[in-house]
Amino acid sequence: MAVQTGLGEPRGPWFISPELGPDGRPRPDESGSARAAGARRWHHRLLVGLALVAISSVSGAAAGGLVASQDGAPGAASASAAPVPAELVTAAEQTVAGVVSVLAAGADGASATGSGFAVDDQQHIITNDHILAKGGSGSVMVELPDGRRFAAEVAGREPRSDLAVLRVPSSAGLAALPLAKPGTTRVGEPVLAVGSPLGLAGTVTAGIVSAVDRQVRLGDNRHTAVQTDASINPGNSGGPLVNARGEVVGVNTAIATIDGNGSIGIGFAIPIEQVQQTADTIIGKGG
Repeated sequence: MAVQTGLGEPRGPWFISPELGPDGRPRPDESGSARAAGARRWHHRLLVGLALVAISSVSGAAAGGLVASQDGAPGAASASAAPVPAELVTAAEQTVAGVVSVLAAGADGASATGSGFAVDDQQHIITNDHILAKGGSGSVMVELPDGRRFAAEVAGREPRSDLAVLRVPSSAGLAALPLAKPGTTRVGEPVLAVGSPLGLAGTVTAGIVSAVDRQVRLGDNRHTAVQTDASINPGNSGGPLVNARGEVVGVNTAIATIDGNGSIGIGFAIPIEQVQQTADTIIGKGG
């Protein structure tokens, strides 16, 4: 498999597609020079990299058009825009209040930024482990939607699942986001990605669930992920992917890119089933 390139650190682990050839079909077993030659061809044609999960521009949220008659008669031109579903507006308003920006800073000057969200009334916050790893296991700060900042305690980390749980003082007063029931996420349903791409806190983008149970490799581990075309960019890692009811269906963790040029409409989120299991384990151990 060719070496993958993307947006670079601190934007998440590399994403490597399953063993697919340039035609998108599974690559047959190869060895020696044949494998190397195939890798070079694939590397030349398409360099796909992974970045930290985040949220940027609305995908398919609005469409406008201008139609004019040939004679230019008055009233012949009109503009139209697809209405935004009211439930998505409500879901966005409810979700933003529980999403924070995460800054991990190490003593050696290393730092990483991402997103996170409150999961209970004890002020536990779920985020991506790779944000903390990039920060060099140093201090962690979270910034709330109202601009307040709190030092966060690391309640626990699970590098294999790329999840971590933070905790902030009760005075933060974050509103916990509801979690979707396991197994209820469906291909084609509308979703919102919420987070702090490029440091732009409270950014919301819309799309659909492109696939569930997508097998991908993130870093050294294979994962089952929710794929979405909601725009995700560096800084969205650790932020929630929510459905039209405002329920978290996954944690945004990675995007695929071509030549490292940002979101191309292929993003991945850790499924809520894995998120809930990991968070429950960490918190249950006293985290």
